[in-house]
Parts: sequence; C-alpha cells; structure tokens
Amino acid sequence: MTDTSGMLASDTEIVRTHLARVTLSEPLSDIELEECKARIKTLLRERNAVIVAHYYTDALLQSLAEETGGFVSDSLEMARFGRDSSATTLVVAGVRFMGETACILSPEKTVLMPTLEATCSLDVACPVDRFAAFCDAHPDHTVVVYANTSAAVKARADWVVTSSIAVDVVEHLAAKGEKIIWAPDRHLGSYIQGRTAADILLWDGACIVHEEFKAKGLMEMRAMYPRAAVLAHPESPAAVLAIADVIGSTTQIIKAAMQMPNSHFIVATDKGIFYKLQQMAPEKTFLIAPTAGHDATCRSCAHCPWMAMNSLERLLQSLEAGTNRVTVSPELARRAMIPLQRMLDFSAALKLHVSGKA
Repeated sequence: MTDTSGMLASDTEIVRTHLARVTLSEPLSDIELEECKARIKTLLRERNAVIVAHYYTDALLQSLAEETGGFVSDSLEMARFGRDSSATTLVVAGVRFMGETACILSPEKTVLMPTLEATCSLDVACPVDRFAAFCDAHPDHTVVVYANTSAAVKARADWVVTSSIAVDVVEHLAAKGEKIIWAPDRHLGSYIQGRTAADILLWDGACIVHEEFKAKGLMEMRAMYPRAAVLAHPESPAAVLAIADVIGSTTQIIKAAMQMPNSHFIVATDKGIFYKLQQMAPEKTFLIAPTAGHDATCRSCAHCPWMAMNSLERLLQSLEAGTNRVTVSPELARRAMIPLQRMLDFSAALKLHVSGKA
C-alpha cells in the first residue's frame, strides 16, 4: 500500500523551489572547450584527482572522465570505484547524494562536485525529520531506502539499495517474514512489491524525469517502430513498465541494449544514458521515450535539470579553488555506513552466487 501520511502538499513546491535555482551557463566555443579540458587534465594530475561521473551527466563530462582514468557508471559503482581508487581527490559529477555516498565510503579522501546545488527530487521529497517520524510510527517494519536519499535518511535506514539489487534485497527480507518500509520512489517500490509480493509500506515520492514518461505516447511510438524494444527504468510509472520489454537499472538497460538483437530501442530513462548506449552499441539506434507529448513543456524533457547543472566550467572552478567540497560528519557517516555496508556485502554475495562460486 502507499501511505501518504508522511508527505505534505508543499512537496511539489519544494521541488519547484530547487528547480528555480538551476542556472545553466552559455555553451563554450570550441577553442574555450579545448582550453577548459586541457586545464582540467592538468589539475587532475596535480591534485591526484579523478572524475567519477554518472550516466546521466553531459556527454562531455562522461568522455573526459574516461579519457583521464576516471569512471562512468551508476551511483553504486561510482562510490565503489572512488573507494578503490588510488586518487586522493574524487570529483563527483552527479547529484548531491552521490557526493555524500562517496564521502561515506572514502572518508579519508577529498570529495568535490561541480556544484553543490545539484540535488534529486527523490532526495528533496524525503526530508529526514518527517521520514524518521514515519518510521517511528511503524516500528515493526524494516526500513529500506533507495540510494537516491540523503546521508541522514540513509543513517535512519536498515538497508540501502540501488535499483539493480532492490528486488533481490526485498525478496531476501520478505522470505524472512519481514514487513518493509520503502522510500522514497513509489513507482520503484510498487514494481518491487509486484515482483516480490512483499508486505511494503510505500513513501510517496517520485523522480520528476521518469514520472513524465507517458504510456499513450509510448504506444504511439512503438506503432511507428514496431521492431523496436522498449527499455525502461523501474522509476517509471506502472503503465509505462507494462509496455516495456526490459525493466532495469541504468547498467541493466545498457547490457540489454548490447545483448538484444533489435536494431532500434525506445528508452524510458534520462537521455544522458545515450552517450554510453551509443558507445557500447554504435550500430544501434536509440530513441527517447515520449514524455508530455509533442511540443509540450515538461518539467524534465527526459533529462534531470540537476544533472544538467554539472558542466566542464563548474568542474574546472571546483578543481582550481577546491570549492564545492562535500562533507558528512563522522557520526552521521558511521551510522549511514551500516546500511550501505549491508548493501555492499549483499551485492558481493549475490555476484558470487550468480557466478557459481558461492
């Protein structure tokens, strides 16, 4: 069931307030772009730093991360790469919770971001004070939160999960008879509930990008491309997921595109992923799933406005001045690390099991 008692009508206004603060700079000229990239490369060497970028960031950032020995992936693998890297400074191109997770997993390292204003609608809609009160009202439930949450919310949880292992973790808990609080994405929570039949109490949050995908428009597009496979992230609404051929995390979507025989794919997730999709399957064609219809003004247009705040110029400024440093207090990091470590241990055990080594 979905319990909206933890939510307020003002949540939409909170998200709009955050969006109103998003400002994008004018694009660089080709000469300025090359100068900016050259300066960043120099600073990365001088600072023993590495760029860790999410699939949803600008293609320029993703390609620069790869060129300079950095990494492009989902939030879990970003944090894991940062932890295992020999670099002493991590430049996290993504949104705030990703920088916080990097801090928690790598407390001895300096974590910078192109901007600290880049947040996430799921994070914004799950403030720790109201969420903690919601959890306290249901003390017999195991608290499972999505990675797209603040360090403070993670610290209140029993488990942290990513979309790639959420079903496996909830299935594991349900098999032990545990009742679950899931936060913050209700679409992902409903999908997990349907896959596991677990007793789940859902927090009422949503991603402003994925919630915009429309089933009607998707059906119309599929009629235009009848041989195209539909790849959808489980943060999308149930009506969209019902049409999808593959439902999965960002990494799972990329793997499906590489492995499936289709030449065309309609993709229901942030269009930032197209850089990696085209890189890994250059012979295939990728089409963004429709959001609010032809010529409509939507909140996301299939691209997170906060991810769009990450730019080469802002990354350069952060490296030059050491600004936009992400910090998490030692005590908060200690408490948040407990559910994060459960996720990491579970993920490692799952990989061993799948590989047949367990």
